[in-house]
Amino acid sequence: MNPNTLNILVTYISNNRLLKKTVQTADKAITYITVLLYAGFLIYSFAVRDIVGVELFIKSALVPGISFTVVSLFRKIVSAPRPYEVYGFTPAINKDTVGKSFPSRHVFSIFMISMTYLQVSLMLAVIIGAVGLLLAVIRVVTGVHFIKDVIAGALIAFVFALIGFSI
Repeated sequence: MNPNTLNILVTYISNNRLLKKTVQTADKAITYITVLLYAGFLIYSFAVRDIVGVELFIKSALVPGISFTVVSLFRKIVSAPRPYEVYGFTPAINKDTVGKSFPSRHVFSIFMISMTYLQVSLMLAVIIGAVGLLLAVIRVVTGVHFIKDVIAGALIAFVFALIGFSI
């Protein structure tokens, strides 16, 4: 997305109080609900006391946990600037982080959780993935991530999940 288009989107959202509040609320709600869904999945997989449940719990804790750590370290090392840093505008959601834009950890996380759910429910995995697409759009149109950041976050989640859950 070119800088002018992004600036127009961010300005439009920022100047429309209802839209800005809706986008901010959706961003926070999706983030918190995703954390709760993951915690619920871990509780569910722990509660299944057979061999399959133990393996499901271990994989569901280790694969996302290790992957999240790797992505976080990579982001810190690369420390790519965010759109609002590059283009000098105020993002439409409250964000003042410097750097650490690539890849989007929010998008990585929701797609990793979607892939975690895929182990037991295609329908829930697809629903979480669809919400992940909405989160990716929100992160871009509010000016906190570039398109490449959210695409990379989703792709890295898919790759790490495919490798990790197949071991």
